[in-house]
Amino acid sequence: MSDENRRIATDMIYRLDDKPPAFQAFLAALQHMMAIFIGIITPPLIIGGALDLPPDLKAYIISMALFVSGIATFIQVKKIGPVGSGLLSIQGTSFTFLSLSIGIGLSVKAAGGTPEQALGTIFGVCIIASPVEMIFSRFIPFLKKIITPLVSGIVVTLIGMSLIKVGITDVGGGQWLLDNKPEFFGSGTNLLLAGIVLIIIVILNRSTNKWIRMSAVVIGLVVGYIIAAFMGLVNFNNISTMKFITAPIPFRFGFHISWGHVIPMALLYLITTVESIGDLTATSMISGEPIEGDKYFKRISGGVLGDGINSALAGVFNSFPNTTFSQNNGVIQMTGVASRYVGFWIAGLLVLFGLFPVVGGLFSVIPNSVLGGATIIMFGTVAASGIRIISSSIINRRGVLIMAISFGLGLGVAFVPQILSKAPSIVQQIFGSAITTGGLSAIFLNIVLPRSLSKQDLGHEPYEGEAAK
Repeated sequence: MSDENRRIATDMIYRLDDKPPAFQAFLAALQHMMAIFIGIITPPLIIGGALDLPPDLKAYIISMALFVSGIATFIQVKKIGPVGSGLLSIQGTSFTFLSLSIGIGLSVKAAGGTPEQALGTIFGVCIIASPVEMIFSRFIPFLKKIITPLVSGIVVTLIGMSLIKVGITDVGGGQWLLDNKPEFFGSGTNLLLAGIVLIIIVILNRSTNKWIRMSAVVIGLVVGYIIAAFMGLVNFNNISTMKFITAPIPFRFGFHISWGHVIPMALLYLITTVESIGDLTATSMISGEPIEGDKYFKRISGGVLGDGINSALAGVFNSFPNTTFSQNNGVIQMTGVASRYVGFWIAGLLVLFGLFPVVGGLFSVIPNSVLGGATIIMFGTVAASGIRIISSSIINRRGVLIMAISFGLGLGVAFVPQILSKAPSIVQQIFGSAITTGGLSAIFLNIVLPRSLSKQDLGHEPYEGEAAK
C-alpha cells in the first residue's frame, strides 16, 4: 500500500474487511441509498416517458431497475469466484445507454411494434452485446502500462466533474424545472433548501463523533425533506397511486433483437468499461486499498466482469444495463465507512424497494434541491479523489501533456456539445461524454507518446528500474 493510501486508511472508521455493528451498517447503507435512488430510477423514468409507456409498464421497469441493482450490488460486493470486485462498489442503472435505448424503442414502435415489443428489443440487444465487457475484463491484468494511475486519475476526475453538473442542476430545482419552468429554476426557495442541507452535512462531517459523522448525509437530507414538506414542496399523492408489491418475471416482454443496434450497443459497453475502471479505482483509493499491482488489477478485472454479467442479468429481468455508481465514493469519503458488509445492506434495501415500490416511493418524492445540497459535495469529492490518484504518480512533461489534452477534449465536448453536431449520431453517442472522450484520449496518448527518461521529464534522477526500461 502506498503512503497516500495508508494515510487514507487511517482516516476510515471502518475499512474494507471490518464488520460494523448492524445499526451503524444500516445507517451507512441508508446514506448510500439516498445518493443512488434517484440515479437508479431516472433512466427508466426517462425511457418510459420517451416511449410513451402506459403507467403500469413504467412503474414495473422502475421496480425492476431497483430489484436488479440490488442483486447486482450483492454480486459485485460479495465477489463470487472471479465475478465482482469485492469492494464496497454499488451497481445501478447506467445513463450511458439512455439515448441508444430510446432510439431502439422508438424504431420498434415506428415499425408498428407494441410497447412490450419495444422493451423486449431493448433488453434483447443489451443481453446480446453484454459479453463485450465480459471479454474485455479478462485482458485488464495485461494492460498495466496502459491503465496507469495517471490514466485512472484522469477518468475519475472527469467522472466527478461531469457529475457536478448534475448536482448543481439539482440545487437549482432539477432538470425538469430547468426545461419546463425555467423561471422557477434557481429560485430562492431551492437555493435555501440546498444550502441548509449542505451546511448541515459539512458541520456534522467535521464532528469527532463517529456516529454523527456517519449520519451526516442522512441527517442533512432528512432535515431538508421535513422542511420541504412543511413548505408544501413534497407531493405525497404519487405514493398513494403505487402498487403495494410487484414480482420480477424473467423475459416478461419476450426476447427480440434489432441487429442494426448491436454494434452501437457493443461500443457503449466498451465505454462503460473505461468508466467502471475509473469508478473502481476511486473506490479502492478512498477505501485505503491498492491502486496498482496484481491485487488491484484482479479487483478491476472482477469488477468489470461483474458489470458485464450484471448487465446481462438486468436484461433478463427487464431492466437496463448496470454499472458501478461513482457517487457512492463520495459517501464512503464522507462517512469514513468502506466496509464491504455495508454493501449487503444496500443490496437488501434495493431488492426490498424493488419488490415494494410504495416503500421506495418515499425516496422518489424528495425535492431535487434537497438532494442537490448533498450530491454537490459528494460529486466534488469524487473529482478530488481523481486528483489525489493523479498526484500519486510522477507528473513530468509527458504526464502534463496527457492531462492537458485529455481534460481539454473531455471537458470541451461537455461545455460545447455542438462541436459534434455534424458528426454521425453514433459518433455523438460515443464521444458526447466527457468521461469517454477524455478517458479514451488518456489511454491513447499513454500508448503512443514515448516515455522520456531525461532528468527534466522525470523530475528527478532516473531510477535504476526506469533506466532499464
